[in-house]
Amino acid sequence: MKLVFATNNLNKLKEVQEMLPDSIELLSLKDINCFEDIEETATTLEGNAKIKANHITNHYNYNCFADDTGLEVEALQGEPGVYSARYAGEPANAENNMTKLLKNLNQNTNRKAQFRTSICLNLNGEQFLFNGICEGNILLDKKGEKGFGYDPIFQPKGYQQSFAEMSSEAKNKISHRGLAIQKLVEFLKTSLID
Repeated sequence: MKLVFATNNLNKLKEVQEMLPDSIELLSLKDINCFEDIEETATTLEGNAKIKANHITNHYNYNCFADDTGLEVEALQGEPGVYSARYAGEPANAENNMTKLLKNLNQNTNRKAQFRTSICLNLNGEQFLFNGICEGNILLDKKGEKGFGYDPIFQPKGYQQSFAEMSSEAKNKISHRGLAIQKLVEFLKTSLID
């Protein structure tokens, strides 16, 4: 089965490919010659995931899934949330985003945060949503070289390492995206059997 993952983020693509069964051939936007910028104009993660998935299904006629992920920090009333990727403005990059977040927390003792991923799957004319949440804390300083995005400053609940210090296998078992993808994979497995 061919399935498009509506992303240009090669890190995300690699992460998801590692979790899918061999029976699913994952295609990127590049693989289907989709080079336009799909604007994420919704105010929710679910809304942005739907925009991306619907664009691919409507314009390229593929079964497709898209995700949107946000880091929600309690002391910042849920910021950066839906704006996580461009939190520090343009040019959007992880270093600037982390610097702004740490500055905004400014030694705040409440470091509670959660990563949340919403996935929208368009499959054979139907639409399905899957969510994954990983609770944790924002560290005072960056730790680790692995991962991407906010991984060096996010420590999942119950662990002593940041996401950036974990192997991709360990991270995928507990991460927001990993949990949402697991739900997607289980759903696809049962759908393929039917």
